[in-house]
Amino acid sequence: MTDAFVTDAFVTDALMTDGVMAGLRPRAAAAGLAGRAPESGPIDAPRAIPDYLRKYYWWTYIHPSAVKFFERQWLVSAILWGNYARLRDAALARLGETLPGATLQVACAYGDITPRLAQRSAAANGTLDVVDVLPIQLQNLRQKMPVASPVRLLAMNTAELKLPDRSYDRALIFFLLHEQPADVRRQTLQEVLRVVKPGGQVVIVDYARPRRWHPARYLWRIVLAAFEPFALDLWRDDVAAWMPAKGARQTNARSFFGGLYKMTSFTRCDD
Repeated sequence: MTDAFVTDAFVTDALMTDGVMAGLRPRAAAAGLAGRAPESGPIDAPRAIPDYLRKYYWWTYIHPSAVKFFERQWLVSAILWGNYARLRDAALARLGETLPGATLQVACAYGDITPRLAQRSAAANGTLDVVDVLPIQLQNLRQKMPVASPVRLLAMNTAELKLPDRSYDRALIFFLLHEQPADVRRQTLQEVLRVVKPGGQVVIVDYARPRRWHPARYLWRIVLAAFEPFALDLWRDDVAAWMPAKGARQTNARSFFGGLYKMTSFTRCDD
């Protein structure tokens, strides 16, 4: 693919060194992409990082040592009881073999799902935007991406997307919603639906309530309650409970690993 790029918009954070920032600026400038960034001010850490992230997830997403530790394919798979590849491939298959137009990934994810998503976008001359409120996560993702990838990395809160209405053909939310308080989760889904075009697809992969016979049902409830304080919301209610009342039609739902994981697809309905 020609004229492919990886560029970063509004990536500023106290966690990033001046050397890193110096490396980002000329790369974006050389690509001539400054005008593609949405109209938004720079993320100003620490004020812009939500309190719940600082309180509950500093050890998995914010501390530089945590990012280095968790960015291991085998570890991500182990955390998901060996189901990472299966869930990744199911999400990619649901989105499509090739991804023309504009694709949005809502929040970074450990593992290789984003490079694979970018490959499918590149195959159809499409583009991929990845948004995350943590610049250190965007920087980590940038290091994973091939140089010639049609990707923009955008630092912004998923519950307050500085993106135009109806601007994406599809969106992927991969293991994000269980980490958000209910009000933030609801606002994130509302924002994602807003920026997806009518007829566009929203694919969500996350935890769900496992079957009664599942051997991990009771053990994992204890683990989630201790380390993922909002995750059990998705055991009590289906993800559709947080979707806006209007504007989305559920088109597909598929359970994995005895129901512990679920992929749900919605289509944006024309208002």
